[in-house]
Amino acid sequence: MRWIYYLFKCLLGGFIAMQIYFVIQIGIWTAFNPSSTAFQRAERWRLCGIHWTCSIQSFWVPYEKISSNLKRAVLVSEDDIFFQHIGVRLEDMQKAWAKNAQKNSGKSQAPLRGGSTITQQLAKNLFLSSEQNYFRKGQELIVTGMLETILSKERLYEIYLNSVEWGEGIFGIGAASEHYYGLKPEWLDREQSAALASALPAPKCFDKSRYCRKANIHFPTRQEFILENMDRVVLAPIKQAKPRKTGS
Repeated sequence: MRWIYYLFKCLLGGFIAMQIYFVIQIGIWTAFNPSSTAFQRAERWRLCGIHWTCSIQSFWVPYEKISSNLKRAVLVSEDDIFFQHIGVRLEDMQKAWAKNAQKNSGKSQAPLRGGSTITQQLAKNLFLSSEQNYFRKGQELIVTGMLETILSKERLYEIYLNSVEWGEGIFGIGAASEHYYGLKPEWLDREQSAALASALPAPKCFDKSRYCRKANIHFPTRQEFILENMDRVVLAPIKQAKPRKTGS
């Protein structure tokens, strides 16, 4: 029995050390930009292997240099109440758990449904793998809480827009706007922004048709929906007004 206790202590110690590493890393990002993400490194290895030269495209663009059109379009596409929630959308998570339970009971081989917010996507991309299992999802929720606690909403969104995949080997809005339109991100108009935002659920398919066999998405329809809803999203946290003092 002693070896079981020792193994448990080792696993627990490793888990705690990993959480401490995540906290330190996120704290650093309050002042410094991430150089890469776990997902980017995995894609670089898939595309390039051990070669030093690689066609990975990515460069950082400050938040204020990104078009408001693009910011609004991505919110509509991925998480329209990002600036109002605390990192998770409980209703969406409950629906995801229900669908996953149905799949498991039916012994389906389909992947787990995520129901992820922008912060949850960022947690996965920064630190975790793309595997779909409940342990990874649990760790994702822990990192999501760390991100929301340590970083501001604007900083989270800035990191997301600069790290999310937009095509094969294309990461971040700087590389995406240059690749697809030859423009700086601050010059993107509504139609261009909606088109780029429509790509996010299946970016490789948007970029190259050979990846579309696994994607079930109609980009023009999604782009039209995004255009129709861009004006209703907000780009900053809603600050609660302080209660006025009443006279005695």
